[in-house]
Amino acid sequence: QVQLQESGPGLVKPSQTLSLTCTVSGGSITSGYYWSWIRQPPGKGMEWMGAIDDRGNTYYRPSLKSRTSISRDTSKNQFTLQLRSVTPEDTAVYYCGATSQRPVTTISEGSWGQGTQVTVSS
Repeated sequence: QVQLQESGPGLVKPSQTLSLTCTVSGGSITSGYYWSWIRQPPGKGMEWMGAIDDRGNTYYRPSLKSRTSISRDTSKNQFTLQLRSVTPEDTAVYYCGATSQRPVTTISEGSWGQGTQVTVSS
């Protein structure tokens, strides 16, 4: 079973770029799945942010598309999320996952990391 682990800074200043990396084991990011990012702000529901597929094609939530980039490093079996010009409203728990479809609004389908808290604050 594929396993995923998020890593990155837990605190980002407003207007800066949030960068998170997802390290994948037990499977290759070049075979099957959408490799996805989803987040949950405090007191709110899950919000799908985007995904990269096994061929490197990217898909983004329309409302975040102008600020979001998802890329991958196949040599390290990792994929990354960059969210530019962050504000306190981007404070959330961020999850990376492997799903068979996109978008998704829950982490009950597919395989997901444990999540990482990111706080946007000066």
